[in-house]
Amino acid sequence: MTAPFPGPDGRPRCPWSGGAPEFLAYHDAEWGFPVADDRRLFDKLSLEGFQSGLSWRTILAKQENFRAAFAGFSAVARFGDNDVERLLKDAGIVRHRGKIEAVVNNARRAEELIEREGSLAAYVWRYEPDAGELPSPQTVSTSPASVALSKDLRKRGWKFVGPTTVYAFLQAMGLINDHVKECVIRAGAHAAREAFVRP
Repeated sequence: MTAPFPGPDGRPRCPWSGGAPEFLAYHDAEWGFPVADDRRLFDKLSLEGFQSGLSWRTILAKQENFRAAFAGFSAVARFGDNDVERLLKDAGIVRHRGKIEAVVNNARRAEELIEREGSLAAYVWRYEPDAGELPSPQTVSTSPASVALSKDLRKRGWKFVGPTTVYAFLQAMGLINDHVKECVIRAGAHAAREAFVRP
């Protein structure tokens, strides 16, 4: 395991948070804190799908462009072929036809899922792993929970939701607290999870 990163305040953080200037704010304020908002969950799962084969820095730097291009990820289910072609010309995002079409497809699948399950959050949080199932933080790239959620999403017709992508989603959205033990943010993420009302 790499040594913790000493932040600007001198306190230790997860090693990856020092990998690029834009990582620190994301690490300290968002990563690992629980989320129950359907739009934010879909937004994040979409961005994680775009990251497949790329660096998170690339996606993080373009995340506002993605949100603008995909109308805040709120009306994507109604996108058609013309929208896909428009997005393929948008230099502000990752112009990968398969990933763009996957987001449109997944938005439609999300609407079906919400109709059956009540909310995307209620469905996703059923896959929160028990504390006893978790390995040491940041030592794996998949887990039984990410494999199970990935398998079920793919059975429901979702795309670009492999176990590694889903594990990164679980980490980011606070379904697990994967801040390393020494990280100063770990306690805050833990407190947020303790106070969080599961949907």
